[in-house]
Amino acid sequence: MRIVFMGTPDFAVATLEALCEAGFDVIAAVSQPDKPKGRHGILSPTPVKEKAMELGIPVFQPEKAKDSEFIEKLRELAPDLIVVTAYGQILKNELLSIPKYGCINVHASLLPRWRGAAPVQWSIIEGDKVTGVTTMLMDEGLDTGDMLLKKEVEIGPKETGGSLFEKLAKTGGELIVETVKRLEAGELKREKQNEELMTYASMLDKHMGKINWNREAAEIERLIRGLDPWPGTYSFYEKKMLKLWDADVIEDTEELSKESSVDTERAEAGSVVLASKKGLVIKTGKGFLKINELQPEGKKRMKAEEFLRGSRISEGTVLG
Repeated sequence: MRIVFMGTPDFAVATLEALCEAGFDVIAAVSQPDKPKGRHGILSPTPVKEKAMELGIPVFQPEKAKDSEFIEKLRELAPDLIVVTAYGQILKNELLSIPKYGCINVHASLLPRWRGAAPVQWSIIEGDKVTGVTTMLMDEGLDTGDMLLKKEVEIGPKETGGSLFEKLAKTGGELIVETVKRLEAGELKREKQNEELMTYASMLDKHMGKINWNREAAEIERLIRGLDPWPGTYSFYEKKMLKLWDADVIEDTEELSKESSVDTERAEAGSVVLASKKGLVIKTGKGFLKINELQPEGKKRMKAEEFLRGSRISEGTVLG
């Protein structure tokens, strides 16, 4: 089976590798155009382009996948199947109809939950216990096509966007191999998505990371994990950004009230209620959050105890 692979970021690399390791004939890879990176703006290849070149696979990088010149090139390649993983553009029917077996997408959620650009992060932010990967026969909608196979992945209590990303990338590679094998054997069954169960995972941006201390401690803790490593969460201390990388919800509030020098019940949201050898604890709209790891502006990521040794932050200080 002649396969064209379309993908761009690190997440898609595992799918490309899995197809090649399984012995499928990947005749070309399609990725987004190279983009400038770093302070000098040097053009850098996408992760999929790098891997494809390493594997000796021809790479195409059209500005738009709907460009007529690119569409014609795809027709000349005459793929039996196109596999898409996090390519980054909506594909039109003119392209989707080229391969004999259509286009199969590897999506990092259990569809129809978390359609859209950031399903990995939103599954953590919203407190899902389980997520997974779905292979889907693509149509012109945004992750709306008929589902083929699914594989579940548990979300651990300290799971971050980064760690879950790696798990799902590996799972996606395994699932696409199974999907293509069953496609060749004529064993795949299509299942329509239930629109009533659909949720949307919107794109992430840096403003999402600004912490609203009026929210519940558990919500803030999930936000910290979900936005790690990008874009990260932050608050402000002495008018400087303070990034937060790891935290725990405090369960024993009675003990906390004994250790704190402030009235923990009356303290406003965002107040530092503990800044001692026992940790850095912040009052939220509901509950308390113990900060384990943070990063002051212009400094490296550090443990809270290291921060407290070099900071004069006092109990009663309000962040934000």
